[in-house]
Amino acid sequence: MIETQLSLEELTLSIEQEIHVAASLEQTFEALLEQIGPGNETPDGTKMPMVIEPWPGGRWYRDLGGDNGHFWANVQAIKRPTLLEFAGPLFASYPLTSNVQYRLSEEAGGTLIKFHHKAFGLVDPNHRANVNKGWSWINECTRKRAEGRLK
Repeated sequence: MIETQLSLEELTLSIEQEIHVAASLEQTFEALLEQIGPGNETPDGTKMPMVIEPWPGGRWYRDLGGDNGHFWANVQAIKRPTLLEFAGPLFASYPLTSNVQYRLSEEAGGTLIKFHHKAFGLVDPNHRANVNKGWSWINECTRKRAEGRLK
């Protein structure tokens, strides 16, 4: 039997980002729901629409039709227009649990989004290498969408 010990760093994931948006809190929050929901796409332009049920306990999932799909998370907390928080496996089809939080606040000239994704479990090395890029893409698209500049 081979014994494998994983370090705490190998079992955790922590991403924090701040996004400055030149739009109101309300516009930014609605743009966020659109971006992580039906307007979602990958950096190469592939459509990847998601469904978000924006209430406590609501699901966030990818609907592939015909009762097929991929569950991402449940809405853990929502306080329009200042907080959206999820808990669930997200993209992982392996033992991993995540907490994703968007905290929005007014700032001069618009809105500040404080974003974090914290996870614990068996983080796939490929996911670890790319997850920050993925969130950066989604958050940049959210900013552009809120500012009315998303094509």
